Amino acid sequence: MKAESYAALCDEVVSAVSKVYIGNEEVVRKTLAAALVNGNVLFEDHPGLGKTLLAKAFGRALGLEYRRVQFTPDLLPSDIIGTKVWRQNLGTFELLKGPVFTNVLLADEINRAPPKTQSALLEAMEERQVTIEGDTLKLERPFFVIATQNPIEYEGTYPLPEAQLDRFLLRMSVGYPKSLDDEVGILKARISWGKDDPTADMEPVMDRDTFLEMQAFVEHEVFIHDEVLKYIAGIVREIRKDERVEAGPSPRGALALLKVSKANAMMNGRDFVVPDDVKRYVIDALAHRIVLGAEYAFEGVSGREVVEAAVKRVPVPKEFEREE
Repeated sequence: MKAESYAALCDEVVSAVSKVYIGNEEVVRKTLAAALVNGNVLFEDHPGLGKTLLAKAFGRALGLEYRRVQFTPDLLPSDIIGTKVWRQNLGTFELLKGPVFTNVLLADEINRAPPKTQSALLEAMEERQVTIEGDTLKLERPFFVIATQNPIEYEGTYPLPEAQLDRFLLRMSVGYPKSLDDEVGILKARISWGKDDPTADMEPVMDRDTFLEMQAFVEHEVFIHDEVLKYIAGIVREIRKDERVEAGPSPRGALALLKVSKANAMMNGRDFVVPDDVKRYVIDALAHRIVLGAEYAFEGVSGREVVEAAVKRVPVPKEFEREE
């Protein structure tokens, strides 16, 4: 069965990445699920928690090309997507492609660049294409963005608008190591590597074509019953009805939850989605798409709390069969 063989490959990827990214394995699995549906991931965390290492490790393990952009206040859109340069000796313009022409793009500290530059990524993130000097160029598949931003530093930053946050399939937090043993494990790993970045020594678990086949399987072969679709839609609608919510998740949010639930099913060796697949990602996929009323935001209510309350109110489908 293909789902089981692909699930075994996913386990190998998680294992390979976890050898260099000593941290929360659940974050690794969720990032892989997002990658399987070309989903962009936003990490909101403090510096130094291994987010760059995580992105590079994914690129190596999946046999994909990886590039990194450090967002700064003086970064221009052309620094990301590329530009055309006049070549006097050739009498023509030459296209210089930017770092967005890759498979895995790390947008480090994305909120440090002005909105115009952030927006340059929008077309790439949503349409998988860029427009340079009027010419539209398709990006090679797969393509997904792993972006980071510091949640507590506001000076010299440009908060991502709701429209751009909505482009991220998942928003997660890596978090600090949970125990003393985890901290010690990081130090021991550094000693054994003999260097800060061991990703160059990683062997790919698969090649690009295999990863594309897995993406196609998730898209076309993983079944989801109407009752589970109603469960997803019911959660989204319940969030919108919450009196604390000024603007709830759009249909794009429901689609994000649908796609990542299908990826999780395959990662667990199934070709059909169960409600637990939905529950596992519901907060990461929906909480950042909620705009709270000003009075509730001031009181410290979070999108996570709203989503958790909605999930408790929506009945879980229990009886449904896989249709042939």
